[in-house]
Amino acid sequence: MTEAPLTCANHPDRATTLRCNRCEKPICSQCAILTPVGYRCKECVRGQQAIFETARPVDYPVAAILSAVGVALAAGLLNYLGIWGLLLAPAVGGGLAEIVRWAVRRRRGRRLPLVAAIGGVLGVLPLVLCASGLLPLLGTLNITGLGAVAFSMLWPIADGALIIGALYYRLRGIRL
Repeated sequence: MTEAPLTCANHPDRATTLRCNRCEKPICSQCAILTPVGYRCKECVRGQQAIFETARPVDYPVAAILSAVGVALAAGLLNYLGIWGLLLAPAVGGGLAEIVRWAVRRRRGRRLPLVAAIGGVLGVLPLVLCASGLLPLLGTLNITGLGAVAFSMLWPIADGALIIGALYYRLRGIRL
């Protein structure tokens, strides 16, 4: 006796021999997602990912505010160290990520690293504007003034970028 060919649960017009290794639902190659333990359907993968999403709504503003204040203070202090500040900035960003992780009680969220990075950008922005002296120079900008403005913004931008980069990747779970 021959068995009827399997068809994909999501696409009944496609024959398949593949099944989800968790729920045994027949899936086609378009619906299959390769995981470290085999092919799974999108529903099973989505259900598994939901387990790791533990962040509460209050964690996002906490991460943003803490990152903004921390990056502003750290970039301001590292700005005075010159090249040594650039060398210390990734370590400071990693330390700031651990402070944010402690403040949100080690809860995880897919968007939490991005929110913390945006908070860090908002924290370094006043330093860049202060270093540039942009507000007082608006009426009297010239070519020499623009070069000096660009150069004076270099250190806060570089320090901030290194701190924010380390903060983001450390919160994503990537060890630098």
